[in-house]
Amino acid sequence: MISVSGLKKIYHDDGAETAALAGVSFEVEKGEFVAIMGPSGSGKSTLLHVLGFLDRPTGGQYVFSGKKMDDLSDEELAKVRNREMGFIFQDFNLLGRASVYENVELPLLYAREVEPEDRRKLVESAVSAVGLAEKINVEAGNLSGGQKQRVAIARALVMNPAVIFADEPTGNLDSHSGAAVMEILRDLNKDGHTVILVTHETYTAEFANRILRLKDGLLESDEKVLKRRDTFFK
Repeated sequence: MISVSGLKKIYHDDGAETAALAGVSFEVEKGEFVAIMGPSGSGKSTLLHVLGFLDRPTGGQYVFSGKKMDDLSDEELAKVRNREMGFIFQDFNLLGRASVYENVELPLLYAREVEPEDRRKLVESAVSAVGLAEKINVEAGNLSGGQKQRVAIARALVMNPAVIFADEPTGNLDSHSGAAVMEILRDLNKDGHTVILVTHETYTAEFANRILRLKDGLLESDEKVLKRRDTFFK
């Protein structure tokens, strides 16, 4: 599904160059659950942004589902991002004055080919999948942190994307809310979704099948998880 070769990302600030990614190569197969780890400044969030078509690399090659990133216009990238990728962020990125339904519906509104009657079915299914059916008409700003993150997961799920990207999804949550979020991601992966997770927490990364460790913009190690974590507290 994903093939990255010699990926580089260089930022320029007042004449100084910073290599956030200095030549990273790996592949991700359909149905994998991959965690990306590394210290602050290692390049893990930059890598996630490039993989999610939120930023373009400076060098190297990125192929997603047979599509070369360099061959796609910004408009084409946006279409792939909307239809084939789902995103979960540490800060939720919800509209606080909008209802759960309205927040989850947003990706469908951008995909104009989805009919209104189909939108309702898809939203209700996604909200039910994260256990928030009774909150569907509640304003997102009135939810707890854990509930907000579950809404964000439903929004990421509503287009049935090929891959779900999660950037520190438990970072702003207490342990019990974090457990609920990770168990939802584990179940989505078991249902066939590819999940790519950025985290600094070892116990969160162990929900994955594989851990990529970055250091100074380089891939330091690529490890299989021999015994995948089944519960947050185990």
